[in-house]
Amino acid sequence: MSGINTPLGQNRKPARPSPGFFSLVRFIAVFGGIFLVGLSLYVAMRPEENLKKPEVAGVEVKPVEQVVGEQPEARDASQADKLVRARPHDGANIDRQVMDDGSVVTKFTPKNRDKDGPVVIDATAQSAQDERTAALPDEALIEGTPDGKLPIVATDGTRPVDRYARPWSGARGTRIAIVIGGLGLSQTGTQRALNTLPEEITLAFAATGNSLFRWMPEARRGGHEILLQVPLEPFDYPDNNPGQLTLLHTDSEARNIKRLHEAMGKMTNYTGIMNYLGGRFLADAPALEPVMRDIAGRGLLFLDDGSSAQSLSGTYAKAFSAPHAFADVVLDQEVSKASVLKKLDELERVAMKNGSAIGVASAFDESVDAVTEWAREAGGRGIEIVGVSVLADVPN
Repeated sequence: MSGINTPLGQNRKPARPSPGFFSLVRFIAVFGGIFLVGLSLYVAMRPEENLKKPEVAGVEVKPVEQVVGEQPEARDASQADKLVRARPHDGANIDRQVMDDGSVVTKFTPKNRDKDGPVVIDATAQSAQDERTAALPDEALIEGTPDGKLPIVATDGTRPVDRYARPWSGARGTRIAIVIGGLGLSQTGTQRALNTLPEEITLAFAATGNSLFRWMPEARRGGHEILLQVPLEPFDYPDNNPGQLTLLHTDSEARNIKRLHEAMGKMTNYTGIMNYLGGRFLADAPALEPVMRDIAGRGLLFLDDGSSAQSLSGTYAKAFSAPHAFADVVLDQEVSKASVLKKLDELERVAMKNGSAIGVASAFDESVDAVTEWAREAGGRGIEIVGVSVLADVPN
């Protein structure tokens, strides 16, 4: 049948959409896609300050009024979150403060300790140095100068005499300190003394000796307390000349302090100063006073070898509240093993009477051998050999 005879509106084919309608739909789809992509990029790249800073779950953030060192413990809040959760039972109160730059400052303070809780240990430097680090100077007790590293009192009050002291039992029995001096003057003699002497013996190194920065660590690793021997003017100077660093009573205060500092800079880790000779200097008040003031101000003890009855070292040590001690017995005025052993017996009698005593000797082979033999047997007689710092008197 011809289409012309078909009734109007019947068997009509569906009409195609117009080109204008199709273009509108496609435009809307493309524009919507672009809008969604742009919105996603904007959300991802918008400035960090518009975002809400994350909070640490379970931790109250408080302002920190005092932060030691004022150094951030973590660089952002997420790191601080990890830090706090990693230490939930360490016995500390934890306060966090988020700084303007996004860093986090964390303050840890001890909690009140209960019976079963963890212990917070206050490891201050005022205790004696750990033997594992005894060969290393405590940087808090060092002053860098043109004369070398000089001892000082730390900002917390720790003194070299406390930090470098040899630990002891604390018992109030009979105590004896023995000081072997003159180390560093002879390489072979020094090495022999270090290899032979028990660790309880205090060693004194001569400021005019050689290689003191080599011998000092070896002595400290061996457990010894050490002193620095400074040459002072004797009565028969210059016929008896202790060396180029000798402090003279006729020199100015500035010159003597300069020489003292040059001597002090020869090594570190010593608890105090011991005189080498010095009868004339120790008896001269104007010369001795500024030297003792400097020694006391640096937190050092002064050991007087007792060779000069006119010494004023005790008077000035008391005036400046410096730890001070006098030797009771010079052990090797006669250099022989038998003579030194007799002097050690005398030292023991003094200690039994007074409760303590100090003996001094030089690093002669005979002295080293006698002291070593005597020290090995002293413990069996109820004697404790201690570092000389233990017996230094601290004036009130």
